[in-house]
This record gives sequence, C-alpha cells and structure tokens, in this order.
Amino acid sequence: MNQAGYWAMKPSDVKKCPSSRANQASSSRRTFLTQLSLATAAATAGCVSTPFQVQARTKLGISSYSYWHFKTEKYPLEKVIDHAGELGVEGVDLLHRQMENESAGYMQRLKRHAFVNGVDLIALSIHQDFVDPDPVVRTKNIDHTIHCLELAHEMGIPCIRLNSGRWNTIKSFDDLMAARGDEPILPGHTEDDGFEWCIDGIERCLAHAERLGVALALENHWGLTRTPEGLLRIVNSIDSPWLGVLMDTGNFLEDPYPKLEAIAPKTIFVQAKTYYGDGEWYTLDLDYQRIAKILQSVNYSGYVSLEMEGKSPASEAVPKSIAMLRRAFQHSS
Repeated sequence: MNQAGYWAMKPSDVKKCPSSRANQASSSRRTFLTQLSLATAAATAGCVSTPFQVQARTKLGISSYSYWHFKTEKYPLEKVIDHAGELGVEGVDLLHRQMENESAGYMQRLKRHAFVNGVDLIALSIHQDFVDPDPVVRTKNIDHTIHCLELAHEMGIPCIRLNSGRWNTIKSFDDLMAARGDEPILPGHTEDDGFEWCIDGIERCLAHAERLGVALALENHWGLTRTPEGLLRIVNSIDSPWLGVLMDTGNFLEDPYPKLEAIAPKTIFVQAKTYYGDGEWYTLDLDYQRIAKILQSVNYSGYVSLEMEGKSPASEAVPKSIAMLRRAFQHSS
C-alpha cells in the first residue's frame, strides 16, 4: 500500500489487515513523517535545498535609455515594453525625457501596455539639479522632482532616479566626460555649500514621496555623488525609509568594485551598464559575476535594470546584455 492509500484507511480497515501489513503501514507513516521533519529542519537551517524551499531569483529590467542615447529621434516607450516582454524581462525603467508627453491618456496607455505584456514599470529616471547658489533655481528643481513623483504615482511606478546635481563649471557633458566627471567647484563657494543645498532639496521632497508611495533612489551620477563618500554623505544625513541609493555600475570609472561594495548596503535599485560596440563616452569591462556577488553579500533582492550604453544596435546588444546578466546573476546564487 502506498502512503496515499494509508492515509485513506479507516481505523476499522486497519483491524481487518494482517498484523504485518498494519505494522508495515505504521512504519511507512513514521518513516515519512521523520524524513519530512528532518528535511524541514535542514531547509530552515539553510543546510540543503528541498522541494519545500523557494529559491531567490534576481528580476531584470531594461532602461528605455538602452534604445535612445539622446542623439537621435526618441525611441517609443511602447516599443521598449514590447522588447522587454519578448525577452522575458520583468520590468522597464522609463527615462522621463523619453516620454512622448505627460498627458493622463498617454501615461495610462503606457501602464496598460505594460500590463498586457506582463511587464512592470519599475522606475522613472529623471533629471534635476540641487547644486545652485540661487534658491529660486533650487526651488524650481524641487518642484520638478515633486511633479515627477506625481507622474510616477500616476503610472504605478514605485521609484524615481534622483540626481544630486553638479557645479556646472564644465558646461558641455562631452567635456565633463573627457574630464572623467571631475569639475571645479563654483568660485566663491565650498563643497559643503553644495551638500547643504542638495540635502535640503531632497528633504523637501520626502513628504511627497511618502504620501505618493514613490521612493527616491539617489544615483552615483557625477557631481556630488561622483564618489561613494559623497553619495553616502547625503544618504546618511537623511533618516528616511523613502530615500536609498541607485547603484549605477558604470559611473565609478576607476577601481569600481570597492566603491560598489561601499554603496551596496544602501542600494534599492541597480542600473547595469554594458558597452557593446564601445561606449558613447567611455567603455568599462565590468565583471558582472563579481558585481552579482557584491549585491548578494548584502541580500539585495531588488531589480537590476540594463542600461546598454554601447554603439552597437540595441536590437543586437540588448538581448546579448540580458543573456549575460542572467548568466551572471544565476551563477552567483
């Protein structure tokens, strides 16, 4: 008799069985329960993998920036969502400047289009700059950030990418990249001034972030956040669960891995750079198995969103990048 048959037996049926069969059934039941108890205890202790244990899996996203590097006609966000669905990628990170418009109808169409393709809208990457001596300019950027929080909420997006801002003493972004992201402080001011302005700007957005249920993810994106020390100085100065770090794997240009390790504990979103066909401004040879282990070491369980910044056609480079990221993160688990 199998175990299913045993469990279906009534007490009266057992009495009618020969004693050897009853003892065999009782022994099978005890063995089954003992094995189940041991397997459960071992799984709870993390000793073995059993059918009762759920394995963690990193969710991947695609930034719409991967298809548009500001240099050509905007690539439609609907098509990015289509590509994500075709590749089996769980999320799309929308670039605010890539949106066709901000009308309610357009945003709801994007939300519906993502839903029917089995894709989540996971972040809204925006641009703002809190590093300016003019309080009117800073207020304008604060208002813009709050407006983008409202846009994200309308589209059901739980996170926006936040910039600290920079001194803008190097006007051209191409020239800034040629300088490896390092620019002089604005004459007549100090680095402390910039941090004070940025921290105040973020604090003035936090109540709105909490009210709307949209987190602020501060990126290591030039300016004050060009170094892990600068990024963490801002984040550690603000005690709020609605502010965290956005780890951009390609924005620490020299010796990136210790710097990524430094910001990993505060990370709530990851943008993963690739450079097929060489990068638009620079090229990094990033070891994603090593990056995956860094994130695993701090139990990171959020999204990893691809930012393909290479010159190769996105139609070729994005699928290659996604396949590479899948291998790297599966290998680390």
